[in-house]
Amino acid sequence: MSLTRADIEKIAELSRLELTETEIPVYVDSLSRILNFVGELEGAPTTDIQPMAHPLPGLAQRLRADEVSEADRRDHYQQNAPSVEAGLYLVPKVIE
Repeated sequence: MSLTRADIEKIAELSRLELTETEIPVYVDSLSRILNFVGELEGAPTTDIQPMAHPLPGLAQRLRADEVSEADRRDHYQQNAPSVEAGLYLVPKVIE
């Protein structure tokens, strides 16, 4: 799948990115190559492949204990916030 300049401009608009004239062709090329690679991967035969939890058989991921290791400093961190209520940061509405 090849993207066009218009596609990149629309993506930039939706993600609120400001791209320069020199950046747009670079993104057209880069993102088109990524999408083409994903398209190639979709064509790989995977019907007889079993899902894996780990890429190396017989190994397991070592997990650390889920323990609190730091004190709650929320009040300290929120002292610099312009607006806080009930321990939550209040931010301006951004949905148009």
